[in-house]
Amino acid sequence: MTKRVGKRLDAIQPVGYIELLRNNYAFRQLWLGQVVSQMGDWFNTIAIYTIILNLTGSGRDVGLLLVARFLPSFVFGPLSGVLADRFSRRSIMIVSDLLRAVVVLGFLVVRRADQLWIVYVLTVLQLAFSTFFEPAKTAAIPSIVSNRELVAANAISSVTWSVMLTLGAAIGGLITGWLGTDVAFVLDSLTYLLSAALIATVRLPKRPKREKGKLTVGRALGVTETIEGARYVKDRPRVLALLLVKPAWGLGGGILTLLAVFGERIFPVGNSAATGIGVLFAARGIGTAVGPIVARRIAGEGKKRMLTTIGISFLIGGLGYIAFGSTRSFIAALIVLGLAHTGGSILWVFSTVMLQRDVEDGFRGRVFAAELALLTLTMAASNYITGELLDRFGLSPRLVTVGIGILFLIPGLVWFATKRWWDRGERDQTPDLRIVEDLQPEGEKVPG
Repeated sequence: MTKRVGKRLDAIQPVGYIELLRNNYAFRQLWLGQVVSQMGDWFNTIAIYTIILNLTGSGRDVGLLLVARFLPSFVFGPLSGVLADRFSRRSIMIVSDLLRAVVVLGFLVVRRADQLWIVYVLTVLQLAFSTFFEPAKTAAIPSIVSNRELVAANAISSVTWSVMLTLGAAIGGLITGWLGTDVAFVLDSLTYLLSAALIATVRLPKRPKREKGKLTVGRALGVTETIEGARYVKDRPRVLALLLVKPAWGLGGGILTLLAVFGERIFPVGNSAATGIGVLFAARGIGTAVGPIVARRIAGEGKKRMLTTIGISFLIGGLGYIAFGSTRSFIAALIVLGLAHTGGSILWVFSTVMLQRDVEDGFRGRVFAAELALLTLTMAASNYITGELLDRFGLSPRLVTVGIGILFLIPGLVWFATKRWWDRGERDQTPDLRIVEDLQPEGEKVPG
């Protein structure tokens, strides 16, 4: 009996980051693909910001760019979720990478203000293909890692995104400033090709065959499966609450427009807008890298603590943005900006992990696609409104930033106020289920 208990305790012991990368080949390849493609994405982002500000100098135009980046996920999100649950998630990721590699080369033709529409069209295409990639990737992770590896895997993904933001924004700012935007776009295209090659080496476990139903117009278009996914979420209040965490975070998404404006007007580095923007985004990246690591050490991986930490993280983010908008010191601004995004990264990782644990594999693609669609809708609305407040109403960037910080506090307060309602009837996943799953041979998962 003692030996069995000891074996169970070993089975549920959380996995270290290095251990996971060393021992799990499939996750390591998927992670390496993320490393290279996200590095290129930040080269691309800084270059596009620079083009718009150099050609027009308009905060509204930056806001419209972010709308173009976010709306495709809302439009194509339902379809991407259905495809991620119906077809090979690995193939979806590879095709998405290849198509994005072609699209980003189109930015090379933009040279004049009257060509700015090309930037918006290409951005919509690039992010439309990303909309199919991300739900497939997030839904695939629980298939290649065990339950006890799940928090570590998502923390690594979040930290990697943050590190790539920090390095990509900083290096991208330097490359754009020194070598021009064309080099940044070519490098971004190459990173997508390398990502596709890495993902091609991953073999995902076979998923259970889907029940064959009568082919109807609704099923062919994915409408029937989208409705099934909506009913699945509606019947599970905690899944619904977790699904809304990132969209609520997106209410403060206008900060992305403001970082570009702050980098140009308030905190330029060496009189360069590109460098100033790069440094601010780098500070954001450092904060998001630190958050999940610290939170995992303090809060652990238990459900109750993770839920509480999500609410606290909203409050941290709101207070950080308020301080960022108020401070006159560049150093202090970098510190509080990093703190704000520490909160954002914690709620991002914890909500993702809990959804991956709570949602069945057959619905996982649709749930994460719905989450992404709602997130990008709130992000697009926040950035558009931010651009209008700056240009049409002439409000100062500092005042708008403080307002976003105050708005960011609201979801945290609502989270704590409604917790008893949406968590009613929900119980912790039993230790026995985790143990059975972790003791399965590699490639096998507990049904359901």
